[in-house]
Amino acid sequence: MRITALVIRILRQIIRDKRTMALLIFAPILVLTMLHLVFNGDEYKPKIGLVDIPEQMETQLNLKNAELEHYENEKLAKNDLSDKKLDGYLVFDTMPPSVVLEGSDPSVNGAVVKWIQDALKPLQQNGMNQEIKIDYLFGSDDMGQFDYFGPVLLGFFVFFFVFLIAGVSFLRERTTGTLERLLTSPLRKWEIVTGYIMGFGIFTMIQATIIAWYAIYVLGMLMEGSFGFVLLITLLLSLTALTLGILLSSFANNELQMIQFIPLIVVPQIFFSGLFNLETISEWLSWIGPFTPLYYAAEALRNVMVRGFGWEMIYKDLLILLAFSLLFMLLNIAALRRYRKI
Repeated sequence: MRITALVIRILRQIIRDKRTMALLIFAPILVLTMLHLVFNGDEYKPKIGLVDIPEQMETQLNLKNAELEHYENEKLAKNDLSDKKLDGYLVFDTMPPSVVLEGSDPSVNGAVVKWIQDALKPLQQNGMNQEIKIDYLFGSDDMGQFDYFGPVLLGFFVFFFVFLIAGVSFLRERTTGTLERLLTSPLRKWEIVTGYIMGFGIFTMIQATIIAWYAIYVLGMLMEGSFGFVLLITLLLSLTALTLGILLSSFANNELQMIQFIPLIVVPQIFFSGLFNLETISEWLSWIGPFTPLYYAAEALRNVMVRGFGWEMIYKDLLILLAFSLLFMLLNIAALRRYRKI
């Protein structure tokens, strides 16, 4: 009887917590649905440039299952390749034609090479030399999956742990009465929010620096650009995670409720960060990516670490991350009205 009473008490406690009930049912359905849409998406169609291809030769090639663009010279094709409008291009000034790949994504490289092999089969059957020269604009044939996924994982783990630690720490400030005492002091709301962000921010900066240094210089993650830019990106991402974590902690009453935000707020971002090719995800779902901070951080990290780009190619992503942080700070100030009326 005593065990039965304990079981009934626990069940009643869970049923009364509507947020826990929703998490138990909704969160797994959300994650499984996203996995389904990602892994059962459309097959990726490579974007290929054809440079100075003779019309007679073009009619002999198998040009299906790719998005093709014609170019008069290699310079124009290379510009589009650098801007990621192409995955690769073929130059037909020699036989066999030479191939230049964008190179930053090994899975896309494989799709391009496979398509080129299929496209040139008719020429190979007519006696053309089968050995094709392949060059890379970024990366190399030694580049592995970890080098490509590494920047995304680096950004994700920085975001995840800062979000969790900041949220739980700020929640503890509320539950222990520290925040309430601050609200009764002459401090303004914006001063309280700024103070907490700066205080937690010092430790998140140290954490982000150590994680980035370890991934690049100990694990040997590919690093073509400046470590300073990587550090700047991770710091801005940490600031975004910090402000978001503090904001959401205002709507949690205990640590369990704070953790419940992870499968709803943090986990879905991994699907839109570039870890999976967004071009193969359903169009009605892929639009979510630009509304998530990790989407911009991962792109900026890849541009620096894999492609070796500098400030001119990442500043827009950094400004958007900064805008996210400012937005969350303003919402934090507004959320404090729950505890102190003006």
